[in-house]
Amino acid sequence: MDGQTRIQDETVGGYLDRLAARLPAPGGGAAAALHAAQGAALLGMVARYTTGGKYAAQAAVIARITAESDELRSAALDLAAADAAAFTAVTDAYALPREGDEQKAARSAAIARALAGAARPPADVIAVARRIVGLAEELLPIGNPNVVTDVAAAAEAARAAATTARVNVEINLGGIKDESARAGLAAATTDVDPLAARATAVTEAVRKTLAR
Repeated sequence: MDGQTRIQDETVGGYLDRLAARLPAPGGGAAAALHAAQGAALLGMVARYTTGGKYAAQAAVIARITAESDELRSAALDLAAADAAAFTAVTDAYALPREGDEQKAARSAAIARALAGAARPPADVIAVARRIVGLAEELLPIGNPNVVTDVAAAAEAARAAATTARVNVEINLGGIKDESARAGLAAATTDVDPLAARATAVTEAVRKTLAR
């Protein structure tokens, strides 16, 4: 971030202007988090349309999905801001002086720490996306059919979040010297392909209902 304004407090146009600018952040990691935030918001909308007497039998489940989707939306927005801040820390580390062996060693250590920090928000975005896809799968058979396409839109947004976040984790792994940290971050990406397949299955299920 540029100091004060959080991504969640910007206008859409202002955020996109910064995304398109020659600036180190926001970038793909923040975009991944915002994909997740949109997916969670769409699920919240579908859940809020799935209320009233017609859906009384599902009221408790819908209330839980509504609350969880709101929680995930907030978490994703926080991760978008965290990603932008973390990537700025990486650029700051690369800008450190390297005149002698001591400075070079300090710079190298700072870069490794910053890269580990930069990989954490996208790894957490994958976890958020996983929960969004799970909620989409749960909401699909009980949600208001008039807004069923938004369940597919939510799943697709979560899929984009996960696949985009994965490459943002992977690009940082090579510079992380701590074996334990690198292994933990790599593990966060292992189920992205199955997760993407689950999201696609939700979309295909929705498309089948439209063809009837």
